[in-house]
Amino acid sequence: MALTRTCYDCGASTAEPRARCECGEPLWLASDVPSDLAWTDLPDRPGLWRYDPLLPVSMPDTGLAAAAGGTPLLRDAALDRFAGSRVHLKVEGQQPTGSFKDRGSAVALAALDAGLVEAPDSDDGSPTAVGTVSHGNMAMSTAAFAAAHGRDCVVLVPDDVPAARLGVIAQFDPTVLRVRGDYGRLYERSLEVGRDHGVYFVNSDSPLRVEGQKTTALELCEAFAPSVPDAVVLPVSSGGHASGVWKVLRELRTVGLLDEIPPVYLVQAATCAPITEAFAAGADRVTPVDGGETVAYSIANADPPSGTRALRAARATGGAVLAVDDDAICEAQRVLATAAGVSVEAAGAVGLAGARALVGHGELAPDDDVAVVATGTGLTEAGADASAPAVELSALEERLDAFAAR
Repeated sequence: MALTRTCYDCGASTAEPRARCECGEPLWLASDVPSDLAWTDLPDRPGLWRYDPLLPVSMPDTGLAAAAGGTPLLRDAALDRFAGSRVHLKVEGQQPTGSFKDRGSAVALAALDAGLVEAPDSDDGSPTAVGTVSHGNMAMSTAAFAAAHGRDCVVLVPDDVPAARLGVIAQFDPTVLRVRGDYGRLYERSLEVGRDHGVYFVNSDSPLRVEGQKTTALELCEAFAPSVPDAVVLPVSSGGHASGVWKVLRELRTVGLLDEIPPVYLVQAATCAPITEAFAAGADRVTPVDGGETVAYSIANADPPSGTRALRAARATGGAVLAVDDDAICEAQRVLATAAGVSVEAAGAVGLAGARALVGHGELAPDDDVAVVATGTGLTEAGADASAPAVELSALEERLDAFAAR
């Protein structure tokens, strides 16, 4: 079965297995949602596979895919106090490899096994291996799901990737190649060479990855049904996750499962914020920037491949794009850990920092129900420097007395 791809921008359609339209914008899969679908019609399947009627492929019989999706919405009074509104935290750190990327990897690998992915050079028309361009969560996720599906995997990382990140990725035994040169150009180049070498590159905004990532919003919408959250706030990097959220909100509105589409707010790190700059300038398209260093390393994308689509998503839903600085990100990360017990990487705290800023600017109200997506766990990255005193066993009671009297 050929998958039809459409362009959100110019409306063109194609059955060719490519990620971008001739107009230059990214493609996504044509919607095929049953017109009479109701929440009560959804099958009793684990995780994201509950939304089988809205996905291009069904759940594999066995394997890691069944563990993807189905993450909780956390309510905690401390987060409400910090943000200044009613926070419903989507804890994506509970995915198998600790980030929302597992949603896209699960759907993409299932589609590959089902023969829905074509590669012109292979004997049976389908690639034999999977790959991605990433130096973090997506690399780890793709490698893990490839291992679970018995597929070879190649991961392309920048030449200066920290050794600690390589170690996290390498545990799933992919082929990791450090690539010198323009890392932004590597996204496009991987798609070109992958098809000629039997490798399906599931990059950040590829159509099948977007299909998996849209299930974040599906879970949010079902949890709030028959109402909707007053806002959805999430970090943005390449724009692939934002694209999936926007796509499924449109689909649900079309079939009547949503009476209204909630505003989507996208948040970037202030030192690398090309989508924010385009939004503030009233520009129609996102252009590359010279990004600076940030603690939110995972979302520091100076040339986001789906940046313009994400920009369009924020505007079309009545939301906005904003940036927060490293101090705000670190403070949100600290509060999540010390007040709510939720470990997130710095990029995963950007949504909460953004929600707080939106309340401070008067964009969101104290009684608004705000769905905040915490995109990835902090347990896979090195923590802050810490020290602890050494105590003799004989002095333990004295130290605990001091602790109790604090």
